[in-house]
Amino acid sequence: MSFRIVVLAKQVPDTRNVGKDAMKADGTINRAALPAIFNPEDLNALEMAIQMKEKIKDAEVLVLTMGPSRASEIIREAMYRGADGGYLVSDMKFAGADTLATSYTLSMALKKLQPFQVLISGRQAIDGDTAQVGPQTAEKLNMPQITYAEELIDITEKDVTVKRRLERGVETVKSPLPCLVTVHGSAQECRPRHAVRVMKYKNAATPSEAQQRGSDYTEVLNNRPYLQIGEWTAADLDAEPERLGLSGSPTKVKKVDNVVLAHKEATVMTASDEAIDTLIQELMATHVIG
Repeated sequence: MSFRIVVLAKQVPDTRNVGKDAMKADGTINRAALPAIFNPEDLNALEMAIQMKEKIKDAEVLVLTMGPSRASEIIREAMYRGADGGYLVSDMKFAGADTLATSYTLSMALKKLQPFQVLISGRQAIDGDTAQVGPQTAEKLNMPQITYAEELIDITEKDVTVKRRLERGVETVKSPLPCLVTVHGSAQECRPRHAVRVMKYKNAATPSEAQQRGSDYTEVLNNRPYLQIGEWTAADLDAEPERLGLSGSPTKVKKVDNVVLAHKEATVMTASDEAIDTLIQELMATHVIG
C-alpha cells in the first residue's frame, strides 16, 4: 500500500480585487463577481506535500477540494506542479457552509480516502481567515495535528517533524502518523508548473466535465485513467443532510458593511519649493501631519 498524502485545497475569490458587488445582501460572498484563484497558503501546503512525497518511496499526493464544478481547476493546477490526482466534492447541498459544515463534509470525504498518512492544508483561506477548517476536520477524524508549519524537517513512514512559526519565535514538533499539518504563509512557495506535466494532465477532468464535452472526451478519460478527477456528491458521502451547507451552519451573519476603497482626486506636483510648501500646508490643514 502506498504512502498517501492528502492536500486540502480551496478555490477562493481573489480578495485583492474586491468591488461594490463582492457581497450579497445575505452576507455571503458573491463569488461570481470576483476572479477565482488557488488559495495562497494551500499552495504552500502543496509544496510541503510534494517535499514529503520526495522523501518517501511510493508516496502519492492527492488533492481534495469542496466547491462548485469550476473548482476542479485547482486540482489540475496541483497536478501540473506535482500532485498525482484529486477529488472534487460538489453539490448544491453544500452551498452556504460555514467552517463547521465544511469540516464535516470534508471529514466524510476523507473517510472514503482512508487510509492516508498525512493530511495537509494551508493555515487559512483568504475568503474567511478563520484557520478553523483544518483543525476541525482533524478533530472529527480523531487525528493529532501540527499547526502553523513553516518547514518540513523530516518524515518517515511512522512520524513527521516540522518547524512551526509562532508569534514570538519558532519551535520544532514531532508527531506520529497519521496527522494533520497546517502550513503557514511563511513556508516555501510552491514550485511552478512543469511543462511536461502540463502537457500530460491538461485534459484531466471530472465526470461532469467529461459529459459536458461529449462522448469522445469520456472515451479519452476511460482509456487514460490518470486523467480522471474523482467527483463526489452528498449522496456519495453518506452524510447527514442536516449537517450540510447552510442548514448545518450555526454561524449567522448579523450585519455586513460593504466598504469599497476608491481613489480620490490626485494632485500632480512639480519639483519646486512652492509646490512642496503647498503640499505641507494641505497636509497640516487636514491634520495628516502637525
